[in-house]
Amino acid sequence: MTTPTTPGTPPRDLRDFYENPAVPVASGTPRSLRQARMLARALSGPAAAQGSQTIIDIGCGDGTAAATAAPLLPGHRVIGVDWSQDALRRARTRIPYAVRGELTGGGLPFASGSADAVLFSEVVEHLVDPDAALDEIRRILRPGGHLMLSTPNLAAWYNRGLLLAGVQPVFSEVSLRGIHGRPGKEVVGHLRLYTARALKEFVAASGFDVVRLEGAPFHGVPRPLRPLDRLACAWPQLASILLLHARRT
Repeated sequence: MTTPTTPGTPPRDLRDFYENPAVPVASGTPRSLRQARMLARALSGPAAAQGSQTIIDIGCGDGTAAATAAPLLPGHRVIGVDWSQDALRRARTRIPYAVRGELTGGGLPFASGSADAVLFSEVVEHLVDPDAALDEIRRILRPGGHLMLSTPNLAAWYNRGLLLAGVQPVFSEVSLRGIHGRPGKEVVGHLRLYTARALKEFVAASGFDVVRLEGAPFHGVPRPLRPLDRLACAWPQLASILLLHARRT
């Protein structure tokens, strides 16, 4: 995960939380594969740049997502970035390049316009200041560069039913110390949640053209409900995970 985007040094308890090896730093393979296929299509399209391109995975966690994407992106350079030293140690066992960087302070360790694409997977929901994060991503992307953002869907099909029943939605959290009022067992530090409409409006307002929105399943859905969760991906506004492709203006 990347650091929460607060001015100056983030609160110490949040740093300790994300440096804890017990906190999940990877999401499911189905989401990673779908996102990688979206990026591969974008990089091979008629308007794609020629030759090897630079893809930066911001908030790379343990490197699983980048390693999953790499076989679908032959000839391109994938660089993982995270501020968690524990995550970087694990990422370096999976991907060739993994460097420390933050979305705040001095910004990411890349020149303006140096990236052809950014993977931003399951990160934005952890940020105090997502606006500043999108500004920094826009800075490092070249004009026309690709943003591949994924995040849990507040309006996922099961969350709609849970809210009607007065139950806290999946993915939402009220504490860093435990689960209260919702299904699930893991505390993962979500601070913000998006619907499909809100995500598209937010990204567009940050200086990007939204190209496509797709859905992906959630690995934490109980096994008997997984066929229904995969079916819901046909309607992104109902899917568990939102996969958004946008281009820098």
